[in-house]
Amino acid sequence: MRILLVEPKFPIPRKSYNHKNFLPIGLLKLASYYRAKGHKIKLVRGNLTKDELRFYPDKILITSLFTYWSSFVKDSVEHYRKIFPRSKIIVGGIYASLMPDHCLSYTKCDQVHIGVHQGAERFPPAYDLIANQNPHSLDYQIIHTSRGCIRNCDFCGTWKIEPEFKCKTSIMKEITQKNIIFYDNNLLKNPHIENILNELITLKKQKKLSWCESQSGFDGRILLEKPELAPLLRQAGFRFPRIAWDWNIGQYQKIKKQLDILVEAGYRYRDIFVFMIYNWDIPFEEMEEKRIKCWEWKTQISDCRFRPLYQTSDNYKPRLIQTSEDYHIHEGWTDSSVKQFRSNVRRQNICIRQEIKFYSKCFEFMKVKKSFIRDTKKMNKREIQKLMRKKGFDYWFPEETTFPLENATKQIEKVLP
Repeated sequence: MRILLVEPKFPIPRKSYNHKNFLPIGLLKLASYYRAKGHKIKLVRGNLTKDELRFYPDKILITSLFTYWSSFVKDSVEHYRKIFPRSKIIVGGIYASLMPDHCLSYTKCDQVHIGVHQGAERFPPAYDLIANQNPHSLDYQIIHTSRGCIRNCDFCGTWKIEPEFKCKTSIMKEITQKNIIFYDNNLLKNPHIENILNELITLKKQKKLSWCESQSGFDGRILLEKPELAPLLRQAGFRFPRIAWDWNIGQYQKIKKQLDILVEAGYRYRDIFVFMIYNWDIPFEEMEEKRIKCWEWKTQISDCRFRPLYQTSDNYKPRLIQTSEDYHIHEGWTDSSVKQFRSNVRRQNICIRQEIKFYSKCFEFMKVKKSFIRDTKKMNKREIQKLMRKKGFDYWFPEETTFPLENATKQIEKVLP
């Protein structure tokens, strides 16, 4: 049998192809699975013509990602249906698993596969199918030590797609690369995590391992329960650790303790990321309080704009004025507050990475001497303001709550007599 594996033409920047966050790992495992059965395989990314393909499939397997990218899946089904009308088309992946009925009726595919393909799960990804694709070289491998998650967060679909928490006791035989990306949804909850970390530490000492990353970060609540895991993570070569601050400002002491545990293990505050979901139940003003707390700690923020789990489209454009007809705007938020918070986080992260006290567009878009930036590090806030006004440069201090322009007048009116 000839099987065509398709990753639709998702709106992923070209520079992110073969990126650790967007690798079609499911398709690569399916490729290994079907190869082992003696079938011929071809993997494509996007909608290719017959002449470009030079491959006539009996079956076409199309993956899906976010539900709000459903239209790209439909486009691929329609495209390959047109040029291969006799081929059976099956859609799997996240969107297909969360919304199987919608996927079947909307894309007009022949079949929907729900959840993880258990047969393919036992096979290693066929990295050779994408190894020569540019612009990124594939210098890492992806590993799961577990599937599923013990948490049932409303905004996450993991527990719906992978309802059973399954864990491995060892990964030593799977490791073939010096760099590893873990795709676990809750890496630290694996009851065998200490054994797995010790395996990584052994490889690190033997110089067979360079670095590791956990795509979904670390469950900070487990770090509080088992702080002894943090030094093991550090010794195993995990870089850019990330913890989540999903709830209100009242959690800040617990979040700080989680950060401190990582710092005591050898990480720097500015190399740690705090994941925050915005455009959600927590209002803009409180999200600003959380952002400023991270500024006080000098740790970076990894922000995520909330979209409903079953939303099938998203036309968010960061540089346009939009309405809720374009994309989901949560109750209590506005288009301008969504974009203002994203801007505040971005500017703050730049300040933390560059170890500067304030942000100015001149640092990014204008040529200023490094000595000028260096001199501002020695100045206090008033001196910086005076200098920037004199030169006609903009400036922004992260420690200040920054409202969108439409709210600025209202905030001033609140404090005026």
